[in-house]
Amino acid sequence: MIVDITISDLGVISQATLPLGPGLTVVTGETGAGKTMVVTALGLLLGARADAARVRSGSSSSWVEGRFSLNESPGVRERALELGAAIDEGELVLSREVHSEGRSRALVGGRSAPVSALAELAEELVVIHGQSDQIRLKSESAQRDALDRFAGEEIRDVLGSYQAAFAHYKDLAERLETLTTQADQRRREAEELRIALADIEAVSPEVGEDETLKESITKLSNSEELRAGIAQAKQALSAEESGMDSVDASSLLDGAIRALERVADFDASLQGLRAQLADATYQVQEVSQALSGYAAGLESGTGLSLEESHDRLAAITGVMRKFGPTLEDVLTFADQGSARLLELDQDESTLDALTAEVEAALVVTQQGAAKLSALRQEAAGHLGEKVTQELAALAMPTATFQVTVESGGALSSHGQDQISLLLSAHPGSQPLPLGKGASGGELSRVMLALEVVIAGNDPVPTFVFDEVDAGVGGASALEIGRRLDRLAQNAQVIVVTHLAQVAAYANNHLLVVKDTNGQVTTSNVAVLVGDERVRELARMLGGMEDSHTALSHAKELLEKTHSVSRR
Repeated sequence: MIVDITISDLGVISQATLPLGPGLTVVTGETGAGKTMVVTALGLLLGARADAARVRSGSSSSWVEGRFSLNESPGVRERALELGAAIDEGELVLSREVHSEGRSRALVGGRSAPVSALAELAEELVVIHGQSDQIRLKSESAQRDALDRFAGEEIRDVLGSYQAAFAHYKDLAERLETLTTQADQRRREAEELRIALADIEAVSPEVGEDETLKESITKLSNSEELRAGIAQAKQALSAEESGMDSVDASSLLDGAIRALERVADFDASLQGLRAQLADATYQVQEVSQALSGYAAGLESGTGLSLEESHDRLAAITGVMRKFGPTLEDVLTFADQGSARLLELDQDESTLDALTAEVEAALVVTQQGAAKLSALRQEAAGHLGEKVTQELAALAMPTATFQVTVESGGALSSHGQDQISLLLSAHPGSQPLPLGKGASGGELSRVMLALEVVIAGNDPVPTFVFDEVDAGVGGASALEIGRRLDRLAQNAQVIVVTHLAQVAAYANNHLLVVKDTNGQVTTSNVAVLVGDERVRELARMLGGMEDSHTALSHAKELLEKTHSVSRR
């Protein structure tokens, strides 16, 4: 239930607070006063599309805030808490700001939230009906929604299960179609992969082999220089042939050690230097032996020849140009290509398995659709009977309302039923679709009758009607007011109306008052009680709020409707 709504700078309304509360609230006012801004404000709170043109002229933004009691909406409470909202004494505050340049922001319990969250919460909080809904009621989707709402909890559970099954079936079917329609393309892709992988397999490169080959080629290309350099270094360290004039590092170190040994007895500190020279001798010997080993390796000619190394590097460079640019890229392509080829080669077996899955999923979906159709068929008869009874009470005593369910159509997310709401206005006349067989006034009454009937099976805390009584007057208007009053016994009902016969049933009467200084028009909202309410009803009845006759008529209307309401 909506406790109150505060509106700032929306349309002609500068600042207004609407106390609502339980029961039937009516909003009245002269044409152009801004009554529909109340519905617009409520729509913004419930996630409707923001229109920057609605921002009051001269203001940077519009602001709407509503307090909602969640005592009858545990689902909304749970979702609001998930959004981080603050709930104070069972009340949730929803806010919406619309800037003149078009930006919009939403708050749920003081926390920023996407506008879509408002729309999600709205589904369990409010049902809004306006003249545009009369047009919408002519659509197949709206008629199906009306029947499903009347069918209640059972059909919601079946519909939820069906939609899950249908989504699974559609996903499998789309995958199968993709595999089937792309079979030729996938075969070409597999053949191209086989050729590419064969090229790489023919070379069979190893990680880092290109760099190793480059180093080997450099070494082989300069083998003579390497031999000469190694031999010269070896000779300098430890000459293989000694002679009178040959001098090498080993001989020099030996001479230095002997010289120190001759004088080491005179100074003990020289023993340390002698030890360092001995270490140097060992290191020179190790390096000399390593050079000998390196030279032996050069002479043995192990590994690829220079020509073979060039050929090998050329082969590796070739696959790098095709699948690189680096050898690492080539090896990655080979690994991923092998996995992809395995997947493509499994297409045929995958197609068979997927086809079987699609067929099984289709059976489950069709079973769900059949169950959905059966429930709708059963609910359709009851809905037709009850709405017909309501229409009789709404000054359409000869009208007959029918709901037809034609099954067997194409599967969709809502089943395979085509739902039609038909109206026969007079006995013997052929039932026609609402879009063809009902006037604007009749559509208003059909919509109200539907909502009164559906409310028993699909309760919503708040109903909002925006001039759904358009095109109706006299006794029919009184009956509409009576039905709205009846609906308000179990729910909060807010009605924007221009009919005194409807307004008289309200227990809360709000008046949108327009004031202009010749340049700027401003509207405010006032709560009417006592004589003020009588004068407004008199204005609505005849346009003369101070006329004695109109005032008497207004008082009589109030007394009559209140006595009916109390029964």
